Amino acid sequence: MLDESLLDAPEALARADRRGLLRGAAEAGARVRTAARYAAEAGIGTLNPEGRPRSVLVAGAGTAAIGVADLISGLAGASAPVTRLHPTGVAPAAGALRWALPGWAGSVDLLLIVTTDGTEPGLSLLAEQAYRRGVTVVAVAPRRGPLTESVGGSHGLVVPMATAPHEMYEEPQPASTGALWALFTPILALLDRVGLITAPADALEKTAERLDHIAERCGPAIATYSNPAKTLAAELADTLPLIWTEGAIAAPVGRRFAAVLAELAGRPALAAELPEALPVHGGLLAGDFAAGADPEDFFRDRVEDPQALHARVVLLRDRPVDAGGLTAAPAARELALGHDTAISELEPEAGNELETLAELLAITDFAAAYLALASNPT
Repeated sequence: MLDESLLDAPEALARADRRGLLRGAAEAGARVRTAARYAAEAGIGTLNPEGRPRSVLVAGAGTAAIGVADLISGLAGASAPVTRLHPTGVAPAAGALRWALPGWAGSVDLLLIVTTDGTEPGLSLLAEQAYRRGVTVVAVAPRRGPLTESVGGSHGLVVPMATAPHEMYEEPQPASTGALWALFTPILALLDRVGLITAPADALEKTAERLDHIAERCGPAIATYSNPAKTLAAELADTLPLIWTEGAIAAPVGRRFAAVLAELAGRPALAAELPEALPVHGGLLAGDFAAGADPEDFFRDRVEDPQALHARVVLLRDRPVDAGGLTAAPAARELALGHDTAISELEPEAGNELETLAELLAITDFAAAYLALASNPT
């Protein structure tokens, strides 16, 4: 059960936030600026690439690394195929994971290694394999660690992962907002340099400013009725979120939102892109998760027994309704409302692609943090 009273109690939220989720979300803008500075100091701005890479390979473990690969793919579009290298192993522990290059990878490809850990032997072995095959290697990893030493010698370029002072003695949170932007920002600067996306220094600064703006709107001191993240968290209480996305930028945000809800809040959620989401999730709106469904006996103890989950649609779009173009949003609303299913909608303010991405990520990350804290306050 969600303790909604906790949402409007900033001091209680601070006490409950032992993992620093809200602090990490609030510091996202500062993290972008620090990461951009680290990228410049590492020499990304002075690179002289000989044309675009044929493909981009991304390796790393954890929610942040998965999110980076997905976001890169959404931003790059048709500029170059982006392939995430999935790890194998007998356990998710850093020492057990292994990665392998595809057989076709060679000197015209780019390998990106992103990790909040930096101790994974499998990533060091992957960097060595890439070096032998002539693949360009760029890593974003903690400043001190085996991976940094392995890649930073002669195997490639390393950008230190931006960390906040309070994180020096804390275990990294792979699903946190800060981890995502610490890994993602240097990659944005690199891909701008090689011509795959547009992310110059002024665009990164605007992204940081948008993150600061959302942090002000979604902070713990802002009441639920005027706080989009707290409102979304309250709406998702005791529901099965069906996250329907529209647009190349919104799609990876929706998938990350589902992953963060599971990892941080322990909440199941399903993400799908419109218009395919309508037939894929349509059965959930008419089955046991429908708004009017109650699979339990009429005489069950409704105080002691947990409340049944009902579906709620979360519609994420990367452009306003009045922006024009084809949209399946009206069909999505019609399907949901036709089954008495409530809808939450998020649309960004005007801005460039990175600002749009930053706003959607910030609101959904804040919402996941509030849902995690208000559902498990102890």
